[in-house]
Amino acid sequence: MTQLQKLGGLAAISEAIIYISAFIFFGAFWEYPTGADAIQKFAFLADNQTLLSVVNLIMYVLFGLLLAVLVVSIHERLKESMPTLSKMSSLFGILWVGIVIASGMIFNIGLAAAIKLSVKDPEQAMTVWLTISTVVEGLGGGNEVVGGLWVLLLSIAALKSNTFSKKLNYLGLFVGLAGIFTIYPADILTEIFGLSQIVWFVWLGMIMMKEPSIQAKMR
Repeated sequence: MTQLQKLGGLAAISEAIIYISAFIFFGAFWEYPTGADAIQKFAFLADNQTLLSVVNLIMYVLFGLLLAVLVVSIHERLKESMPTLSKMSSLFGILWVGIVIASGMIFNIGLAAAIKLSVKDPEQAMTVWLTISTVVEGLGGGNEVVGGLWVLLLSIAALKSNTFSKKLNYLGLFVGLAGIFTIYPADILTEIFGLSQIVWFVWLGMIMMKEPSIQAKMR
């Protein structure tokens, strides 16, 4: 169990790094020509297809794989003291893993298909691309309800069982509620969830690596 807890802690910190890297990449380096026509947009996407595909593999597929390790390790930590809540939170955690990985696969396959179609019909390809983007956003890019439920339930379980830090668990309640509120389509809610979860991931990861086999006392 000790080794699994350390792996879970490393996974949590790695996920925070992925979040931060994504914010930096899309905020500072990605210059998508939003005001251009369909031909120009697809020319840009075609030129940057490999880069965008790799970024999305990291953001979605790798993130999902790391998330699976974290979900299992937290379940192992909580299952003895809070078996029911631990199972419920793990259910949403594993569901989130599937959604995140599926989103990345749909995005990359859809990107390749849209770029290929754009050679013959740029306007139809743009319709396809917008549809794919909407599906990805609905699954996990702009809707974090499932992830929010996972964080919320495990934080409640950790509070009740005096696992981890009390302050961390209260932060987890905030993160979980922020994720649930993203059911309303507003960018600010998604950003609040993402930024607060970065802090939560790092804090959680440090505790799991420092205290891999014992419950953290209330702080």
